[in-house]
Amino acid sequence: MADQSQASVAYGVFNETSEHEKRVALTPEIVTRLKKSGVRCLIEKGAGDAALFSDEDYEKAGAQVVDRQAVIDGAQAFGFVDRPDAALIDALPKGSWVIGMLGSFTDQAYVDSLQAHGLVAVAIEKLPRQLSSAQSMDEMTSQNSVMGYKAALVAANAYGSFFPMMTTAAGTIRPAKVLVLGAGIAGLQAIATARRLGAVVTAYDVRPASKNEVLSLGAKFLDLGLDFSKGQGEGGYARALTPEEQAQQQAAVDAKAAGFDVIITTAKVPGRKPPVLLTKAGVDGLKRGAVVVDCAASDLGGNVEGSAPEQTIVTANGVQIIGAPTLSSEVATTASNLLARNVADVLVHYIRDGKLAVDLSEELDDKMVVAGRPAEPASADAASKE
Repeated sequence: MADQSQASVAYGVFNETSEHEKRVALTPEIVTRLKKSGVRCLIEKGAGDAALFSDEDYEKAGAQVVDRQAVIDGAQAFGFVDRPDAALIDALPKGSWVIGMLGSFTDQAYVDSLQAHGLVAVAIEKLPRQLSSAQSMDEMTSQNSVMGYKAALVAANAYGSFFPMMTTAAGTIRPAKVLVLGAGIAGLQAIATARRLGAVVTAYDVRPASKNEVLSLGAKFLDLGLDFSKGQGEGGYARALTPEEQAQQQAAVDAKAAGFDVIITTAKVPGRKPPVLLTKAGVDGLKRGAVVVDCAASDLGGNVEGSAPEQTIVTANGVQIIGAPTLSSEVATTASNLLARNVADVLVHYIRDGKLAVDLSEELDDKMVVAGRPAEPASADAASKE
């Protein structure tokens, strides 16, 4: 790769704050980092306020703080927390680069719209996570780690007793029993945080490799008596179970769940509806006062039957079901610093000889560029036939 200190790329970030979003795709620390790669940063006024980064902080770091139209007019590449909406896509100049989690696994129509508008789209969700060179770009890992941490705190706050064992003059209070379903990045962080708070933690994941990770954190691994030995999917994710396997898993989890005070679910399969791990029967079997935090709650459903995104539902038997898909945003300062680093490192990867360019011979480029791909060169065989 060419010396990136000679780059002259302008990078723009917008104010994406909303009722449930406090993160920003650029922080003052990353402005300083990008300057060393020759990248000039433009950010919309007030974009970092909710994450506790002021306009003055950005200006001191060397960014230009401007209005939205000036960001559109002045930048060649744009980084996002969430993907740009139709109005912003219409406003971006042809040839602009869009970098973020674009939902390309499930929304081909959206990718087609980026292509139709002449934009170069880099979908971070398609990052080949197994590559060592891609680790610093892995937004899903960084944000899921924050989510898992916050999920344990949300559960502890909602639970009507202590997480740790407490011995007082009035008697001894037993520790909370916590079950974490899904031991990926978010799940492992939830386990570690709940353990730090003093809970007795048990976890389950369909991936065989997860058992040692769970045990290494001092938690127990839940034995469902099932063997999904091929539970590992591509890129380190859990694979989607067959309908028969999922039914077996649900029945086993429902039966075991009744013994726990708190359940945290974090299982997602990229590009698909989240698997239902705890059914209504399982929820109905929980004791009064139990708390369920569903980090996979979405408009498509969640890991817990009956959960809804951004809602807390109290069942007839007194169980709280908290649909919490945007917990990373509740730790906005740290989450923004991590996310901004991920997106910035993706951007810098594409700077070659001072310009933004795609090289389809690179695995990262081939996987992540979903719109605006340059035409691939004809093979020698094809050329010989012309």
